[in-house]
Amino acid sequence: MKTSFASLAFQALLPAAVLLASCSKKDEPAAPVVEQGQVKFHHAAPSANLDVKFLADDAEKATLAYGANSGYQGVPAGSRTLKVNVATSGQNAVTQSVAVEKDKNYSYFAYSPGATTAVSGLFVNDDLTAPASGKAKIRLVHLGQGQASPLRLTQRLAVGSQAITADVPFGTTSPFVEINAGTYNIDVSAGNPSVAVLYVGEGNGSGSTTASKNYESGKIYTVLVRGYTSLDPNLASKVVLIQNN
Repeated sequence: MKTSFASLAFQALLPAAVLLASCSKKDEPAAPVVEQGQVKFHHAAPSANLDVKFLADDAEKATLAYGANSGYQGVPAGSRTLKVNVATSGQNAVTQSVAVEKDKNYSYFAYSPGATTAVSGLFVNDDLTAPASGKAKIRLVHLGQGQASPLRLTQRLAVGSQAITADVPFGTTSPFVEINAGTYNIDVSAGNPSVAVLYVGEGNGSGSTTASKNYESGKIYTVLVRGYTSLDPNLASKVVLIQNN
């Protein structure tokens, strides 16, 4: 069988071409790893009783109705600008600069600072370190416009109550504290002596004074007071329980 000169030349070039292609693929730089933290977004602003968008450096992270929250969303580490916009019009309600650390977890709450249409943002660290064996962790976030200030979490006892958290002024949060896992009543209280003003109950905002809740070992909870005095039951002050892990 005859082999042409052109055919021989092509075959001679094949190994070099394969080698070059192989080298090219190996020499391609790996995609850079983006260092990021995780942020959980919450819509707790009754004065903005419509869908809002949460953005980090203009990248949309969640669109939420009032009372809803997202899961944890990746946000690049560093100095970031968080925004809350009206979903339908894009009108900006909040612009806030925050510092996000690599591998840290945070919650960002949109809330109503007063009985107006204004909206503010509360950016807090979420320490998701696992509690000790047989324990759960819990904290109080006080965003209930018009409620007493400060508030605290208390455990209802057969006689009286026992404080769980320190006092929490409006617009702030307590750190997570450990509690024994188990089923019992936790109230939101104010004053001295401490008097229950809102009830965690089942944790779904029902306001039940008799229902109790099972706080599971290893779980981390946020008790959120939100809403304000309103004839609309959807906007009225209530307590909801959010699980962070």
